Amino acid sequence: MRRLIAEALGVFALVFVGIGAIASNESTGGALGLTGIALAHGLAIGVGVAATAAISGAHLNPAVSLALWMAGKFPQKDLLPYIIAQISGGIVGAFLATLVWSPEALTRIGHGAPALGGGVSMGQGVAMEIVLTFLLVSAVFGTAVHTKANSFTGGLFIGLAVVMGVLAGGAVSGAAMNPARHLGPALMSGNLSQTALYWIGPLLGAAIASALWSRILLKEEPPT
Repeated sequence: MRRLIAEALGVFALVFVGIGAIASNESTGGALGLTGIALAHGLAIGVGVAATAAISGAHLNPAVSLALWMAGKFPQKDLLPYIIAQISGGIVGAFLATLVWSPEALTRIGHGAPALGGGVSMGQGVAMEIVLTFLLVSAVFGTAVHTKANSFTGGLFIGLAVVMGVLAGGAVSGAAMNPARHLGPALMSGNLSQTALYWIGPLLGAAIASALWSRILLKEEPPT
């Protein structure tokens, strides 16, 4: 139970801070900008990973849990409970945001749910989410899973991977890279029309990264 609470807490922080940054940017006439929003998401994940890694492994993302399970680094029996906990944390974070920000402000930003940019097709959005999640999950494997990884810097670089993703893809797909980051705000907004995109893209990107790392990059080279 404590591991599930830790997972829910980490995603709660990501969603609440993410919505707060987007709402703050809106209320200040764009003072934060895309860079400020990216930093808010990256800091939330970095702090969340540092706070929960010793308890739950700090997945904080259904896509990460799927990738670790596929790589044999996470037991199947824990996969669904982790995903439920992560989704629950995102829903709580989105709900609490409605108690802090006015309905008008949240309506203007679509409750902070990641969304396709103007003129962006569903296919482009899925492709962007695949690539960004692939890079994020690669950062997880390289900094937190690899036997030679430095666990003290894992949270920092995983957070920076989120910053990088939002900067690169925020204007295209909203750069969710995490189904739980989208679902809670989407539920609060009542707009679930793009939900499939934010499951298909991240899960495919995570699966590709898992296959690459588990089959090739994590293999130890034979001694020379």
